[in-house]
Order: sequence, then structure tokens, then C-alpha cells
Amino acid sequence: MADTAKVIYKGQEYEYPVVEGTMGDIGVDIKRLRGDSGLITLDPGYKNTGSTESAITFLDGEEGKLMYRGYPIEQLAEKSSFVEVMYLLLEGELPNETELARWKKTLNEYNFVHDRVGKILNAFPSEAHPMGVLATLTSALTAFNPKAVDPSKDADMYHAAARLIAKFDILAAWTYRKKYDLPLIEPSNDLGYVGNFYQMMFKKDDSFEVNQTIVDALDKLFILHADHEQNCSASAVRLVGSSHTGLFSSISAGISALWGPLHGGANQAVIEMLEMIKNDGGGMQKWIDKAKDKDDNFRLMGFGHRVYKNMDPRARIIKKAADDVLGQLGIEDEVLDLARTLEEVALKDEYFIERKLYPNVDFYSGIIYRALGIPKEMFTVMFALGRLPGWIAQWKEMRQTNQPIGRPRQIYTGHTLRDYVEMSDR
Repeated sequence: MADTAKVIYKGQEYEYPVVEGTMGDIGVDIKRLRGDSGLITLDPGYKNTGSTESAITFLDGEEGKLMYRGYPIEQLAEKSSFVEVMYLLLEGELPNETELARWKKTLNEYNFVHDRVGKILNAFPSEAHPMGVLATLTSALTAFNPKAVDPSKDADMYHAAARLIAKFDILAAWTYRKKYDLPLIEPSNDLGYVGNFYQMMFKKDDSFEVNQTIVDALDKLFILHADHEQNCSASAVRLVGSSHTGLFSSISAGISALWGPLHGGANQAVIEMLEMIKNDGGGMQKWIDKAKDKDDNFRLMGFGHRVYKNMDPRARIIKKAADDVLGQLGIEDEVLDLARTLEEVALKDEYFIERKLYPNVDFYSGIIYRALGIPKEMFTVMFALGRLPGWIAQWKEMRQTNQPIGRPRQIYTGHTLRDYVEMSDR
């Protein structure tokens, strides 16, 4: 007999099925609750609410596990490439040689943007935040790709995903070059997806050479950021898309959600914290002591995780990439020196170990981006570039499984019924 959960309200008993996922997560299916009893659940922030069943990403915060389509993130980061992981998230399986060649060929076919997109970009003031520019340009792509995507048709979905991914790295690089008044670099099909993006970001003249260590580090970062279950931005993509809004507009909503400092802006906050410590001049120990003082409002950014109660599995992987980049570039930077000091303390200090306040992926990604000379306001754009295939996969799954339009309930706490008051009596 299948397990059930019971709700008792006003002497009446209601019974609901328990749903178990393939990796052991357990939930109570309460979709009949309001109709049966008049009750709804109240769960601010949806921390205990499952909004969907999904076959894309599994995350176990207690054990520190992350899997895409069943593959451990450690194996994908070591053996795969970002382009392969895109395919995996979107199509459900790793590509064979023929499928991967076709996928790369399709990405190359769409590796351009309309000239008028460049004109839209030029209309932005240089002080515009890159994330606002990126969200706007992504939404504007709808005007240049007006045909609606039918997610039930595999070919339509395949080409729509490739079209958006192929153009997105161009938009991301161009937002950077626009902000810093650099000439726009046209995309190339000779360098691969990540190498092409790297060149479009950083090429200044003909002396530019692609640094493979940097490209490999970026490739790993994009893999690690590619999806993370039902987080704020993925949920935003699904919620907006549930009204059958188009793919480009739904992804634009995800970019806007990622922009917030409590979500994608966390790696920027790491560097801002380190800069503050540097400018304070009081030394690292002062701030470590402040972090340990429960009566002090100061918090170390980039340590611990809202979901992971163990070390972030992505942090273990990207730490080596950070060490490789810093070692090869030989950068002298007091802020990055402070980061190394803070990392060493946190990995050895019993206070941090007992509370599982380990450096997370935001800590190391912030270090890498700083080392590459990427400005802080571009960090979240880099995050968005990695997360794009996950957002598209979430949108695709939501539409293909015919999920209903999202419509959360509420508990009303405003005024009870009252009569209109004439102006003269107010």
C-alpha cells in the first residue's frame, strides 16, 4: 500500500498521496487540498514547496551532491565540455560524435546577430548596467525571431535553443565592450563556443592570443553554473513561461531574476567585501573576528550556501581552476591575496568547519573573474551565460509536460469589508 499523509482540520480527515523521486526525495501531493478542505499551505519563499516534478537536475544539499540528468557534476567538469553539457541538459543524453558535430554546426549557423541589434545596443548610455542591457537585448531578439516556438516539435525546439545560445554569447560580450567603449568584435566559428566568447570580450588588437588555461577555466565555470534545480531565476523562467510567453521573453525574466544580489550577484559581493577589507586597512583577522561575533552584522560573502549544508561540490572543482589561472597569470593583487588568506583560514578554522562555512562557487568564480580583469558588474553576465542552457531546459520541460499556469495563493491580512468614505468626510 502506497504511503499517504493526513491532514486533520475541524475534526475532518483528509488523505493525500506521498510522491517519491528517483533519488529518494519525498513530497506530499496536495493539489486537491483547497478543493477538499478550503485550506491552502503558507510557505513564504516556497522553501518547503515543490512546484514541479523535473528530470533535469538533482541537488542534495545535505550530502553536497549535484547531478545533471544523472551525471555527477564532478565527472562532467572533468571529462565534458560546456557545449556537450548544453546538449545534455536540453536533450536528456550526452551527444555521440555525430550528434555533437551536428549541434556545433547548428550553433555556428546561428552565430550572428542582426545589425539592428547593434543599433539597439548603441542606444544605451555607457553607465547602463550590463545585466539590464542583456535582459533588454534578449527580449528584443523576439522581434528578430517572431515565429513562436512549438515545444512539442523537436526540430523547432532544437533550433530555437541553438539560436538563442549562439546569439547570447555575442550579446554578453558586446554589453561589456559597449560599457567600456570598445569596438564590437564579430563572432568567429574557429575557436569553439567559449573561445569565441573569450575573444569577443578581450581582443584589443592583432596581438591577442587565446589563452587555453583561461578558456578551460571559463568552460568549467559555465558547466558548474549551467543549472541548479528550481532556484529563483529558473522558477522565474518557468512562471513567466507558464502563461505561454515565448522563450526569449521568458529567458529575459530569468536574467532579471539572476541580477539580484541575493542570487547571481553573490560573486560580485565577494569582491566588494574583499575591497572593503583592503580599504579598511585593519587586516583580515579583524574581519574574521567580526564574522564570528554573533552580535555583529558583518557576514562573510562567498561562504556557506543557502542549499548546501556541506561543502558546495562546485567549489571543490573550481578551486583548482582558480589556482591554475592565478598561477599562470602571476597577478599581483592585494585583493586576491586577501582572498587566499581568507580561504586558508576558513578551511582550517574550527569555527568555520563546525558551521560548514566553506568557500562556495561564488567565492572562487569571483576570484577568477577578478584575475581575468572582468569588472564586477559583468560577473552576473558571466553567470547568465553559463545558466542559459539550464533555463532553456527548464522552460522546455515545463511546456512539454503541459504544466498549468503558475498562480500562487495567499493569506489575506488587509482590512475587512468597509464602506467607501466620501471626500468631504475623510
